[in-house]
Amino acid sequence: MEKIQTQPVDINGNHFKRAGFVLVLMVGTFLTIINQTLLVTALPKIMSDLDISASNAQWLITTFMLISGIMIPTSAFLLNTITNRNLFFAAMVSFAIGTVICALSTTFNTLLVGRIIQAIGSGLMIPLMQTLMFLVYPAERRGEAMGLVGIVIAFSPAIAPTVSGWIVDYYNWRYLFYIILPIVVLNLLLAFFYMKNIINLTKPKVDFFSILLSSLGLGSLLYGISVAGNEGWQNMNTWISCVIGIVVIILFSRRQFKLAQAFLELRVFKSRTFTLSTIIVAIIFMTMIGSEILLPIYTQSIKGFSALQSGLILLPGALVLGVISPIAGKLFDKYGVKKMSMIGMFILAVATFPFLLLTKDTATWWIVCLYSLRMLGMGFVMMPLATAGINALSNDLISHGSAINNTVRQVFASLGAAIMVGVMSATVTRYSNDYEGISLSSLLKGLNNGFMSAFILIVIAFILCIFIKSPIYTKKEE
Repeated sequence: MEKIQTQPVDINGNHFKRAGFVLVLMVGTFLTIINQTLLVTALPKIMSDLDISASNAQWLITTFMLISGIMIPTSAFLLNTITNRNLFFAAMVSFAIGTVICALSTTFNTLLVGRIIQAIGSGLMIPLMQTLMFLVYPAERRGEAMGLVGIVIAFSPAIAPTVSGWIVDYYNWRYLFYIILPIVVLNLLLAFFYMKNIINLTKPKVDFFSILLSSLGLGSLLYGISVAGNEGWQNMNTWISCVIGIVVIILFSRRQFKLAQAFLELRVFKSRTFTLSTIIVAIIFMTMIGSEILLPIYTQSIKGFSALQSGLILLPGALVLGVISPIAGKLFDKYGVKKMSMIGMFILAVATFPFLLLTKDTATWWIVCLYSLRMLGMGFVMMPLATAGINALSNDLISHGSAINNTVRQVFASLGAAIMVGVMSATVTRYSNDYEGISLSSLLKGLNNGFMSAFILIVIAFILCIFIKSPIYTKKEE
């Protein structure tokens, strides 16, 4: 009888097995998130096959991030309007349809449409998983739950370039979608048996103006940041889009405080712990995504490695992050967020500093070790902090907190890439000359400065960790 009481309960009061529910959620989200970075190393082959320019090809990634980012804030409203089971199926079916279109596409426009439909499902799945994982575990095991979330959110985009590099080097790029599709179908079949409804619907009134403001504001901001990453911060479109985005987001925020039932409940920011933890995790995510862009540039342009070899250099770090995330979750449940975050940030800072000193002759094994150590530090910080933030919210605000947490992380991830690549590009331009063009020395200097911007951000996050105070539910307290 005791065992039954530890099992989660659906909205009808029926106990169900947590393991199948969690497996379906994790696999579904893993498949959707891995597509964010899956095409990074495949773009040259796609450009050649579909006869498109680099600027057009980049939209296959940028558009995915834009649509996914726009959908995330909507998830909180949908979770209170549609049963979580139906929302899961809607997200996965959308992703499956987009994957089929991508696999069969023979033109750029068709492939882009497929990526947009994929992104709709992906944008819904990320906050859906985080919310459901939080609610399906008791308070004293939420660190463990978020550790599992960390495997998916951090591990999948980290491993994608390696998988993509291997497939593209030996097979057609369409196999990137052919391989994913049967796993999606299998997961949908499992969901029929294991996905349960665990959220009681409040069915808030639809505020179409909030949806419009949210989509326009976030879309403009993400577009501006994406342009900055591709074209540089000097581009006028960057600043126009970012300013429009910020202004519209301010208007959206003011409207939420006036509504009887907010489309996105911004009073979660009244919690100091939630606000601080969200900012710190977003900053860390900035440095992770930015580093995953800079390191392949170093290994391919300076070291002369192939796309697959570059991916393999990142693979051990991805594996470390995947292993440490659930362990860090259990340690969080036992020791709380303060010790975990300080230790993790110290490791992250120590492992990041040597990247400021990269040279052409830096040993590959040393890079692998440092990158793996960085991932270890991130594993100790990201999910424990995210857990502490959402733990500080009441159950009725968890879906809103998850949506906001993921939205901020999406924006900061794009911003981190734009800042670190922007710093690198500006340095390269400064140290290059008209006669020699871009030299190895100027590119190295640019990469060093790009990692310096990451190190500065990590120091800022470390300082913010000092002010984290969170009520942690531990087994000891019980």
